[in-house]
Amino acid sequence: MDYGLIGEKLPHSFSKEIHESLGEYEYSLKELKKEELQNFILQKNYKAINVTIPYKEAVIPFLDEIDPNAEAIGAVNTIINRNGRLYGFNTDFLGMKALIERVGVVLKYKKALILGTGGTSKTAYAVCERLGAKEIKKVSRTGKDGSLTYDEAYENYADADVIINTTPCGMYPYIFDCPIDLSRFTNLSGVIDAVYNPLRTSLVLEAKKREISAESGLYMLVAQAVYAAELFLDRELDAVKLTNEIYDKIYFSKRNIVLTGMPTSGKSTVGKIIAKELDRPFLDTDALIVEQYGDIPTIFKEHGEPYFRGLETEVIRSIADTTGAVISTGGGAILREENIGALRRNGDIFFIDRSLEHLSASPDRPLADKIDKLKKLYEKRINIYMDTADFIIDGDCDPEDVADSIINGE
Repeated sequence: MDYGLIGEKLPHSFSKEIHESLGEYEYSLKELKKEELQNFILQKNYKAINVTIPYKEAVIPFLDEIDPNAEAIGAVNTIINRNGRLYGFNTDFLGMKALIERVGVVLKYKKALILGTGGTSKTAYAVCERLGAKEIKKVSRTGKDGSLTYDEAYENYADADVIINTTPCGMYPYIFDCPIDLSRFTNLSGVIDAVYNPLRTSLVLEAKKREISAESGLYMLVAQAVYAAELFLDRELDAVKLTNEIYDKIYFSKRNIVLTGMPTSGKSTVGKIIAKELDRPFLDTDALIVEQYGDIPTIFKEHGEPYFRGLETEVIRSIADTTGAVISTGGGAILREENIGALRRNGDIFFIDRSLEHLSASPDRPLADKIDKLKKLYEKRINIYMDTADFIIDGDCDPEDVADSIINGE
């Protein structure tokens, strides 16, 4: 390959899409075992490559020259082959700095905790220093290399201002994992997570729930890729403009469109229209429940609503790692906070706000088979729909118009 990414596991990397969005070169993904790394690097059958977990430090001994910034950090994520000589750089620094500045997290005079001790943690440490942090501590499970253990962080650094996660905890496929308990910290103003898949990690969702500025690592990934492309092509690019354009493109292509609303509000109909228009897969959580567990009215009759809600949660969790889909949810999916969290990992929630007079009772809906039950259900749920929505869409019009409203919001 001429250009590409090397790492240990890359099945769900976004890097190929990001680099090829520049339209300048083809970009390949190359998985390497540890014992294959040295031979691949020294064969030099490439023009330029990026390096990811767990090889950002391991590649350094094989390079002829290292950029002073990368050398100071102690990690390399970009290697350029110039006439057989290998040059190492670190564009993660600029990527992480761009992410922190985008979120508006202030580090000057602040106390920062960095989770992890690998190559990306070294980059985070350098960025924190550059942005004027007063005190910086690394945190690891073992407390190795002078880092704090998590228990020590909880006990002695509960007043930390900023937490930056550089571990793979919470990364696909383990999207429900969270590296640290944010409830133990009383002074947080910012949380940054280098993990980019899912779009919103458990750590970021928990921070946002606590009204703490937070973001996952997709913007960092795009920014570092653009800066790496400058090195690949040996010319300056309009880095900020390109980063914003490519980030928007990748984010909206990966983001799920999640539809919520009352029974008969048109979620499934609208969802199918959107999926066809955007050429995306369509998932209906009620249909998935029927497919896996049987008829919903029968489930309610034989086992009751709490049992059904449990099945609904299982189905929603099972599709939470899906990206780029249109997802129609059951009317009561919003009743459980864990469902909202699962759906938000890779999606934005669009509430189809259809007025009560435009809804209808239906015999196949156990909780809304009569008009008086439908009215009580509406009154009970309307505020929850509003509070859990990222976007509120007028549902009192034709399904095509509702779909257009959601698509045009893209």
